[in-house]
Amino acid sequence: MSSTHTKTAFGVLFSISLCHLLNDMNQSMITALYPVLKSKFHLDFSQIGLITLVYQITASLLQPVVGTITDKRPTPYSLAGGMAFMLLGLLLWSTAGTYHMLLMAAAMIGMGSAVFHPEAARVARMASGGKHGLAQSLFQVGGNAGTASGPLLAAFFVVPRGQGSIAWISLGALTGIVILWRVGVWYKAHLAERATRKAPATAVAPLSPQKTMLSIGILIALIFSKYFYLASLSSYYTFYLMTRFQVNVRDSQLYLFLFLGATALGTLVGGPVGDRIGRKYVIWGSILGVLPFSLVLPYVGLHWTAVLTVIIGLILSSAFSAILVYAQELVPGRIGMISGLFFGFAFGMAGIGAAVLGKLADHSGIVFVYRVCAFLPAIGLLTAFLPDLEKHRQKPPITH
Repeated sequence: MSSTHTKTAFGVLFSISLCHLLNDMNQSMITALYPVLKSKFHLDFSQIGLITLVYQITASLLQPVVGTITDKRPTPYSLAGGMAFMLLGLLLWSTAGTYHMLLMAAAMIGMGSAVFHPEAARVARMASGGKHGLAQSLFQVGGNAGTASGPLLAAFFVVPRGQGSIAWISLGALTGIVILWRVGVWYKAHLAERATRKAPATAVAPLSPQKTMLSIGILIALIFSKYFYLASLSSYYTFYLMTRFQVNVRDSQLYLFLFLGATALGTLVGGPVGDRIGRKYVIWGSILGVLPFSLVLPYVGLHWTAVLTVIIGLILSSAFSAILVYAQELVPGRIGMISGLFFGFAFGMAGIGAAVLGKLADHSGIVFVYRVCAFLPAIGLLTAFLPDLEKHRQKPPITH
C-alpha cells in the first residue's frame, strides 16, 4: 500500500472502504433483525428504538473524543482495535438471551464504530492526493454498501437460521481486523515519512470565528434533517411496508435493500461532484431536493413507494461527503475532531430519531411517522446561508 504525496493512494482508500463495508454491514444486522427480535423478545417499538439509541449514542459520544485525542496523537493501529470491539459485540449479539444483553451488545458495536470512523476518515484524507471529496466518497460508499448488504444477509441467511447465525457474520469483522492492521502499517510509515519533511505552513481558517461557528451550526442542522429522516427509513421501513401493504418479512428486507443500495450509489456521486462544482451546491441539491418526494411518499401505493425511496436514497445520500469535507475545510488541522463530531452527531441523530419515532409509532401508528417526517428536508433551505468557500479562498485568509 504505497503512496506518494501527489497521487491518490487508491490501495489504501479501497482497503478502508472495504473495511467500512464490513463495519457497517455488521452493524446493519441490528436494524435488519428488528422484525425477528420483536417477535422473539416480545418488544414494542419503543424498546426497538432504545436498541438503536444505545448503539448510536455510544458511537455519537465517543467519536468526537476519539477524534480529538488522535488529532494530538495519531494511533495507526486503533483502526484494528475498533474492529475488534465490533467482533466482540457481534458475538454477544448472536448469543444474547435477554433484552439487556442485546443493549450491551449494541453498546459494544457502537464503541467499535466510534473508534473506526474518525481515524478512517483521517486516513482517507491522507491518502486522497488532494482529491478530498473523491476520497471521502470512496470511503463512505463502502459504509453505504455494507449497510445495504445487511438486509440481504438477514433475509437469506440470518432469518432462516436464527439469531445464532450472526456469529458466522462476525467473520467479516475478523477479516477487517487483518486488513486494518495492514492499513495501520501504511499509516505509521506515512507519519514517519512526513516527520522527515519540512513542516508545512500552518493552515488558517478561511472564515472569521463567528462565520465558522455559524456555518458549523448550519451543517449540524442539515445533519439533523438528513439523519432524523433516514432513521424513519432505516429503522422502520420494513414495519411500514408490513403494516400498510401487508408485505412479508423477507420481501420487506428486499425493499429495504433497494433503498440502501440507492444510498450507496448516491454517496459515490456526491464527493467527486463536490470537488468539481463546489460542496455548497451538492449540499443544497441533496437535502432540499428530497422534499417533493418525501411529501408524496406517505400517500402512494407499494410500487411508487419503492420507486420514491430509491430516488430519495440517491439524492439524500450525496450530502454527507460534501458536508464532511466542507466542515474539514472550515477548521483546517482538526481533521479527527471534525470527523468525530460530524460522524458522532450523525449517529446520535439517527439514534435519537429512532427512539423518538418509535414512541410516535406506538402512540399514533407507523404511517403517521412518515407523514410527519416528510417535512424534515425543508431544513435544507438553511444551505442558502452557507458561505461559498471557493470564493473565500480567493481572498486573503483570516488569521486569529
